[in-house]
Amino acid sequence: MGKKLLNKDIQAYINANLKTDLHSLLLKKTPFSEVSMQEIVQQIKGKQVAEKKFSFLLKDGIIFPPQLNLEQASSEKTALYKSEILRGEKFIDLTSGFGIDAYHLSQNFKEVTLVEQNTELLKIVEHNWNLLGREARFINRKLEDFLEENQDLFDVIYLDPARRDQNKNKVFLLEDLSPNILEIQEKLLSISSQVVVKLSPLIDLKYLVSVLPNIFRIDIIALKNDVKEIVIFLSKEVQNDVICHCVNLESGESVFTYEFGKEENAQSEYAEPEKFIYIPNNSILKAGVFNLISEKFGLKKLHPNSHFYTYSEKKDDFPGRVFEMKTIDSKEIKKKEQFNIIAKNYPLKPEEIKKKYGVKDGGKDYLIFTQSKKGKIILKSV
Repeated sequence: MGKKLLNKDIQAYINANLKTDLHSLLLKKTPFSEVSMQEIVQQIKGKQVAEKKFSFLLKDGIIFPPQLNLEQASSEKTALYKSEILRGEKFIDLTSGFGIDAYHLSQNFKEVTLVEQNTELLKIVEHNWNLLGREARFINRKLEDFLEENQDLFDVIYLDPARRDQNKNKVFLLEDLSPNILEIQEKLLSISSQVVVKLSPLIDLKYLVSVLPNIFRIDIIALKNDVKEIVIFLSKEVQNDVICHCVNLESGESVFTYEFGKEENAQSEYAEPEKFIYIPNNSILKAGVFNLISEKFGLKKLHPNSHFYTYSEKKDDFPGRVFEMKTIDSKEIKKKEQFNIIAKNYPLKPEEIKKKYGVKDGGKDYLIFTQSKKGKIILKSV
């Protein structure tokens, strides 16, 4: 596991080089006989990632795993969100990885079990948890072997299946994941009243509902308006209704809740741009509830394919961005002015627009290039 890295001198060297270029550092000879420069750089990289993704691990004595495990780990923010939902007596994470999700999800449970087939990774997690004062049962087994022999019942089972195939290509359909959720769901639900699975943000919601009759909740979680994960909740009973939550963390935090399937009967009205333009959060766009959001907030769409909405007044509870804008002619755009450019359902991309009109990126003002039902339009923030 590399406990030699905990040497005070080595830790001081790591902390002193947190801003050093890692490629140049790798070319240097290690100043310590007991550890390689690769091991040192791995710890520096770990601290750099932790600063952005899971700052609670920025403590003396924490050991970080290889780069791939860092990339696959959840962020602290999304883990904390999930921890607010789950509670009970006994919790198990069957694919614990670096343990970020497990650490936060387990805080509302009395008994915690982590299963991980990677021996070295599990040793690192156990060391870190001991250092942080969090107790758990650590099991170094393949998930399938554990399930075959397990006799215990759990209040919540959590899984984050591997989303890469044998050739390291990304996959996201349930049948392509490791483990295959479709194959083991019956076994999981026989030992727990609730199974929670983290999935790729690319997965299709209609597909999930069609293949998982026990699904009762879907959370589409975005961090700073970037959709990071789809989390599904399964129960022992077959479900008639599925409740979806479109979540946006750390960027005008909001949750839009709807019943899956209601979009099919929802309708939008259309209008030319009024005083305010509304752009839904990306978690809502991922959900595809384009008409439902229009009905819910009494907004009118500009165009069936634009997903921009408009209204004469500002609605402060809208889950997204709201701009006061006016329609302009392209001749009103002056060269070398600064704008944040948004282009949707428009022939040109933002980079092409900047080049065509000679404008610079940035500043406080916005230009929106899109279409209404009458044709192409340009909107400028007021």
